[in-house]
Amino acid sequence: MNVQTVNTPTIAKQKVSPGNSIVMNGIKWETYKALMADVGDSRAWRIAYDEGVLEIRMPLQEHEQPKIVLAYFVTAIADELEIEIMELGALLLEREDLTRAIEPDTCFYIQNESLVRSKIIDLQTDPPPDLAIESDYTSSSLNKVNIYASLGVPELWRYRNQSLQVYQLVEGKYEQTDKSLAFPFLPIAEVPGFIEQSISIGQRSAVRLFRERIREILQNREG
Repeated sequence: MNVQTVNTPTIAKQKVSPGNSIVMNGIKWETYKALMADVGDSRAWRIAYDEGVLEIRMPLQEHEQPKIVLAYFVTAIADELEIEIMELGALLLEREDLTRAIEPDTCFYIQNESLVRSKIIDLQTDPPPDLAIESDYTSSSLNKVNIYASLGVPELWRYRNQSLQVYQLVEGKYEQTDKSLAFPFLPIAEVPGFIEQSISIGQRSAVRLFRERIREILQNREG
C-alpha cells in the first residue's frame, strides 16, 4: 500500500487510488469535521481519525470481498437464531470528546439492536455497535484497534491473511479470544475456510454451506 503523508488539509486536491492512502497530520477536530462536510456522503474512500491524524484510504476488491462474505455469515447466523440484528455498513463512529473517529468495513448492532432501532445514532448517548468487522488486506498507518477500543465497541473481527482474529473488550482493552461474544457457539477457526470457498464456488454457495454448518451446530446444542 502506498501511503502519502501531508501536513495540510488538501483533500480536495488529492485523488486516492484503490489500495493507497493519504495521511494528514495536525488536523484539528473542527478541520476534520469541515472536510467531511465539504466532501459529503458520495465518497468511496473511508477514514480513520486519531487525535489529530487523519487517514483516508480507498479499499481494494481483495479487501471488499471477505468483508461482504463475513457480513453474509453474520446475517445467516441471525436468521438461524431468529433474532433481530441491524447492519450499518461503514457507519461513521466518532466521539468529539475522545477526538477519535473511524469507519468500519461493516458493523452490526446485535445485543443492543432494540435500543437503537429507528434511531439516528449518536455515540455520545447511544451504545456503539456490538460488532465491528475489518478486512485488513492492506495495513493502516493508524492503530485502529485502539480507536475501536476507545469508542467502546465490545467485539472486533479482523480478517487478514486467511485468518479471522476475534477480540473482546475487557476493561477498556481488547483481548484476542477464540469465542465470539455475540455468537459463542461460532467455530471461529472454520470461518476462513468458508470465505476461501466463496472464491471458487461463489458467495451464495459458500453462504449456504455456512448456514448448513450453523444449523448443524445449533441442532447439536439442542440435542
